[in-house]
Amino acid sequence: MPTLILRALVSASTLLSVVAAGSASAQSLKPVGSLAGGNPVALETKSVKRVGGEVIATLRTTFAKPAKAPGGEWFGSRTVVAVRCATGTVAVKENRYYGDAKFTKVASEKIVKIPGYAPPVPGSVPALALKELCPVK
Repeated sequence: MPTLILRALVSASTLLSVVAAGSASAQSLKPVGSLAGGNPVALETKSVKRVGGEVIATLRTTFAKPAKAPGGEWFGSRTVVAVRCATGTVAVKENRYYGDAKFTKVASEKIVKIPGYAPPVPGSVPALALKELCPVK
């Protein structure tokens, strides 16, 4: 009998950890603006981390019209940025383009080894990140 109880506890524990992992990966999206061409940009709110004087976050861009690229079409992108509010500078740490509308098939990926901080180009994803993550007081 104790073996049966132990198995039930292990099964319940495993199920609980699987459910918790699934819900932790779900992202809440907050619209932060749009790019030229009407491509909406949203902040993955659960990705925001403040470390020292820096804010690291992930932004998602859904392309209004899929972009033609070598090897297929891109339906959107995810960009990880590091923002330094005090200096008004941003660095792109990662950029992924997706080959499907559900953001599951990575078509292109670039991870920057040494990010360079600079003022963002107006109207870009990093500029929208700076505006959203460093509100003027």
